[in-house]
Amino acid sequence: MFHNDVLRRIRYALAINDTAAISIFKLMDYEMDIDYLHSIMKKEDEEGYLPCRDKILAMFLDGLIIKNRGKQEGQAPKELGPKERLSNNEILRKIRIAMSYKDEDMIAVLYMADFRLSKGELSALFRKPDHRNYKAAGDQVVRNLLQGMVIKYRQNTKPRTSNQNAFASKSKGGGTAKSGSSETQKAGPKTLNLKNSGAKKQIVKKKSNTYRVDNKPTDSLRSKG
Repeated sequence: MFHNDVLRRIRYALAINDTAAISIFKLMDYEMDIDYLHSIMKKEDEEGYLPCRDKILAMFLDGLIIKNRGKQEGQAPKELGPKERLSNNEILRKIRIAMSYKDEDMIAVLYMADFRLSKGELSALFRKPDHRNYKAAGDQVVRNLLQGMVIKYRQNTKPRTSNQNAFASKSKGGGTAKSGSSETQKAGPKTLNLKNSGAKKQIVKKKSNTYRVDNKPTDSLRSKG
């Protein structure tokens, strides 16, 4: 999954406009140029597109952590080196910290995007790479977490299926739908594939200088020129 897509979707989910985005970068002592910001918000086929580097996305997520949770004295985030890469697992970890998500929160947000993940599978994504139970996160996990965040925080976006209500019932002790039940047949939730599925990325469309996700516009991400 391209870092441009991650940055664009998390900005949309949390209604982070250009001014707010620049202030988040400032928390990492980085002066973001507005023209460069607009370039990394573009799609690949748009004129002026520039790829979002690993270091840029890492700084944005670390800045979001500081914004939401405050700066930890003596625990400054480590900047990525020129040849270091930001893995999907690290992206998930930084989002989790920034949003103060517990295991149940992440599973619930993924469920809103019609994506099912067990606690054991989730735990494997946050192990250290040298741990025997570590699993690499595929693009689909990041993509569906961001989609779930859009559903959770954007009031004009509805869940893809009735899975959100099913999860709420389960959380209250309603139990899990058995295989072959009407809930399972109707929802048909996606399951975890820890390898990169290679699925096509969802496109974030731009029309009349307004960013769109799933064809729903937002004035908060309106481009300045």
